[in-house]
Amino acid sequence: MCHDDDSRPPAPPRVGPVAGSGDLVLTSADGTEFGAYTARPQESTGIGIVLLPDVRGLHTYYRDLTVRFAEAGFDTVAIDYFGRTAGVGDRGDGFEWQPHREQTTPGGVRADAAAAVAHLSGARAVFTVGFCFGGSHSWRLAASDLPLAGTIGFYGRPALVEDVLGQVHRPLLMLVAGADMTPQADFAAMDAALTAAGREHEMHVYAGAPHSFFDRSYAQWQGACADAWQRILDFTARYAG
Repeated sequence: MCHDDDSRPPAPPRVGPVAGSGDLVLTSADGTEFGAYTARPQESTGIGIVLLPDVRGLHTYYRDLTVRFAEAGFDTVAIDYFGRTAGVGDRGDGFEWQPHREQTTPGGVRADAAAAVAHLSGARAVFTVGFCFGGSHSWRLAASDLPLAGTIGFYGRPALVEDVLGQVHRPLLMLVAGADMTPQADFAAMDAALTAAGREHEMHVYAGAPHSFFDRSYAQWQGACADAWQRILDFTARYAG
């Protein structure tokens, strides 16, 4: 998995009041009900964020991160992947995510992300932000038919995106841990392929940073966390129109 059970996300550089947050149940196009968590800012930027968690699904880290994005001014929804196989339920520290992760498909993730995008229908622009497993799927959605302004991914695996790279047509941001277990050559190859195809994208590598550096408990990576937040703010402002 990506983050430890006790990991918590770092604060954004600008922090405003949150108007409300809480659980909800969304329904995918195939009728699947799945869990989600939403937070809305008191003063919205008009930008919506769909958070795609790591392999644990809607863990506490991502509930907290949803609130962090709302503090930054984004109307935000984090989704759970496992409604089709585990129903709507708790994804706490003891959740056995492995068998459900194995049954999760790109089509299912796309359908559930579509329901989250629809929930954010009042936003003037919607972006996806994913981590690890979710980072890969966030990048994949840059090739989808969803009405996204752009996609952002931390720690994704390029191997899980290769089959759709030629179809990418949304702006894409890659935030890469320099000490990730995924070979850096894989990220460089994805970057080169997108550049050769003329696809609008950015890649930033945080030298020496571990796979799950976006964590407030990692004091030595505070600078990387702050920079990643700023890149998200800049990217979303640029492509929101």
